Amino acid sequence: MTGTPIRLLLADDHPVVRAGLRAVLETEPGLTVVAEAATAEDAVARAAAGDIDVVLMDLQFGKGMNGAEATARITARTGAPRVLIITTYDTDADTLPAIEAGATGYLLKDAPPDDLATAVRNAAAGRTALAPTVADRLMKRMRTPGTALTRRETEVLALVADGLSNQAIGTQLHLTEGTVKSHLAHIYTKLGVDSRTAAVATGLGLGLIRR
Repeated sequence: MTGTPIRLLLADDHPVVRAGLRAVLETEPGLTVVAEAATAEDAVARAAAGDIDVVLMDLQFGKGMNGAEATARITARTGAPRVLIITTYDTDADTLPAIEAGATGYLLKDAPPDDLATAVRNAAAGRTALAPTVADRLMKRMRTPGTALTRRETEVLALVADGLSNQAIGTQLHLTEGTVKSHLAHIYTKLGVDSRTAAVATGLGLGLIRR
């Protein structure tokens, strides 16, 4: 890729954020912003055009598809561009779906400009780029797999934190109420708690779910 600019697509539903990213990235040699997308659906469509090397993807869009879903659709294609998540969220509930979806990197929006540019270049080269807090959390999961919540358990705990009943959680996640109870039992065991309130408090304290 020597001498060839790294072509970027900025996918974020906030125009000010896109403008800020563009302003930072276009001052960097070898980087050029060729397109923007205000929705995840638009990002998927634009990424398929064949002239994008790295997509900078937000996780939360106002309506419709979210960033993790868009990442999965983009990376599923042959010769797809790399996807670098740029977000304000660093909980397991956010990072795990995005990384499982095929994101090459995960950076927080408060990262210094130099870190952002480096992450973009690493992503373009196929190298992993992770925010330090995300990398630390993933390392802890690897060191203590017995206490790590699965993606589904994290989803259940997040809905418990939102105040949903087991029945409502089952409806939203397309699970039986018995399966939800089973997930909760595993969550209690892993977190060393014996109630929904304690599970939520511990999950928030460990950064497994966000407030």
